Amino acid sequence: MLPNNVMSDVCVYKIKAPLEPYLDIVKGKINGACEGIEPWKVVLYACGTTAVCIYVKNILISDEETLTKRTKREFFRWIKMIPMVKARVAAEKKKILHEMEEGMHADVPSYMLKLPSKGLTMDEVMKELGEYKKLTKVDWEKSTVSGTVYSGDPDLTKLMEKTYGMFAWTNPLHADIFPDIRKMEAEVVRMCCSLFNGDSESCGTMTSGGTESILMACLSYRNMARERGVRIPEMIVPVTVHAAFDKAAAYFHMKITHIPVDEETRKVDLKAMRRAINANTCMLVGSAPQFPHGVIDDIEGICKLGEKYNIPVHVDCCLGGFLVPFMEKAGFPIPVVDFRLSGVTSISADTHKYAFAPKGSSVILYKSHDYRKHQFFVQPDWPGGIYATAAVGGSRAGAIIAVCWATLMYFGEEGYVQSTKKIISTARYICEGLREIPGIMVYGEPQMSVVGFGKAKGYKYNIFTLSEMLAKKRGWNLNPLQFPSSVHLCCTILHTKEGVADRFITDVRECLEELLASPDAEAGGMFSNKYVYFRLLCMEWPRVSQIVPWYPELAGCFVEALYSTNKEEYKSNGEVKANGVVH
Repeated sequence: MLPNNVMSDVCVYKIKAPLEPYLDIVKGKINGACEGIEPWKVVLYACGTTAVCIYVKNILISDEETLTKRTKREFFRWIKMIPMVKARVAAEKKKILHEMEEGMHADVPSYMLKLPSKGLTMDEVMKELGEYKKLTKVDWEKSTVSGTVYSGDPDLTKLMEKTYGMFAWTNPLHADIFPDIRKMEAEVVRMCCSLFNGDSESCGTMTSGGTESILMACLSYRNMARERGVRIPEMIVPVTVHAAFDKAAAYFHMKITHIPVDEETRKVDLKAMRRAINANTCMLVGSAPQFPHGVIDDIEGICKLGEKYNIPVHVDCCLGGFLVPFMEKAGFPIPVVDFRLSGVTSISADTHKYAFAPKGSSVILYKSHDYRKHQFFVQPDWPGGIYATAAVGGSRAGAIIAVCWATLMYFGEEGYVQSTKKIISTARYICEGLREIPGIMVYGEPQMSVVGFGKAKGYKYNIFTLSEMLAKKRGWNLNPLQFPSSVHLCCTILHTKEGVADRFITDVRECLEELLASPDAEAGGMFSNKYVYFRLLCMEWPRVSQIVPWYPELAGCFVEALYSTNKEEYKSNGEVKANGVVH
C-alpha cells in the first residue's frame, strides 16, 4: 500500500491532469492580455476589480434587506451626491424643519434656556406650571380625542397623585432598599399572567411601555436564534403590525419581513407567512388587535405555523391588553389569543391604556422562564460589581409601578369587565353608524375598540380633508393612517359618555355631505398647525417614502423640531423677537 502522502499526490494528479490543457489556454489568454502592461498596473487593475466585486456583492447579498430595497437605497445614495440634488434636499429639509418649528413655537411665548440664578418658591413654580398648562389647546375632556387619554376619571387621578407622592423616591433597581416596589412589580406581572391564562410557569417583567415590551420579546428570540447559530435572525410580521417591531429589527441587527394582509378582512395572509418561513426565522407575530383598523389577526392559524416549524409566536396585545381578557365576561366573545393556545410563547400588553394605569407602564409576558431569561442583561465583570437588569432600564421610577398596582387594585376584575362592556358597546355602535353613511367604508370587522374607516368605492373625496373638517369644525382629533389612506377613532371610556357616539356619527355624516358638495373634495387639506399638517403630508403622498429612500430624513425633521427652543417671530414692523426678548 502506498503512503498517505503519495496517495494524496496521485489523487491531485488525476484531478489536475485533464484540466491542464484548459488551464494552459486560460493562462495564455491572460498573459496575452497583460502583455506590454507594466506590473504595477496589473496589480492596480486586480485590486480595483476585487473592490468592485465586493461592492456589488454587498449590494446583491444581504441578510437584512431585500435586493430591491438595497438597490434603490444605493441608487439614491449616488443620486444624492449630485451637487444640485444634494443642495435641493438640504434646502427642502431646512424648509420643512422651519415649518415644523414655526408650528410648535406658534403659541409659546418664550423658552427657558438657562437655570434661574435663584430657585423659585413653590408658589412661583406652581404659577409657572399653570402657564405651561395653558399651552394645551386640545381639550381631551370633551371626549373628542382618539385614544391618548384612556380614563381621565377625577377619583382615579386623586388616587394616582397620592400613590405617586408616597413612592416618589423609590427605584426598583435597588430591590433590597425598596422591597415594597419589588413586591408590587412581581404582583402586577403575576396578575397579568393570570389574566392571559398563563400557568405557574408563565412569567414576565414590567416595562416602560408597549415599545419596550415588544423590543424585549424580539431581543429574547434574537438571542435564542443566535444560540443555535443564526447570524441574522429574522422576524415575520404582518404589514399592519406596530412599528416597534421595525425599531427592534434596526436596534438588534435583525431582519424583518412584512407579510401582506387580506384586502377585505385586513388579517395577515397565512399562506404568505408560511412561504416566508426559513431557517433564519426566529419569531412569528400577530396582533390582537392591530393598531390601524382594530382587526384581530388569525392568532390560532399563526400558532399552527409556529408549532409546525418550531418557531416562537408573539401576540402583540399592547392596544387590547386590558380589553381582551374581559371580552367574554363583558358579553363579546372573541377568538382565543392568549396562553390557552399552545403555540403562543409571549404576549405584550399595555397597562397604561385600558388598564387606566399611568403612562410608562406595560408588561411583557412569556409562557415560561426559558424564554424570559434571554431578555436579561448581565455584566459580571464590571468593576462596580455585578450589573444585572431584566429589561432596558436600569434605574426606573418605582412610583409608576406603585400607581399601576394601585390602579389594578382600584378597578378589580368587575371594574374592568364594566369598562370593557361600555367601550366595546360604544365602538361597535359607532362602527355600525359609520357603515350606514354613504361614502364611508369601515375596514374589516373591528372587534375591539378601534374603528378604521376611509373612502368607499365610487366616491371622490380626500379622507384627510374630511378628517381636517372634523377637527376644525367639530373638534374631533382622529388618527391618520396610510396604505390605504384612512383614519381611525380609538374609543376610550371618555367616548362612552352619553351622546358622544351619536355626535361623532352625526358630525361625520354632515361634514362628508358638505365635503362631497364641494368642487375641491379631492384636494388635500392642510391643518393650521404646521407639524400636524406634516403628519398628513406623509399620508397625502404615501408612496413617496417608498420611492425616495431619503424621505425619512425629511420626516425626521418632525422629531428634531420637538426639541427646538429657537423661537423667532418676525413681526410686520421688522422687529425680531427671539425667546421673548425684542432685539
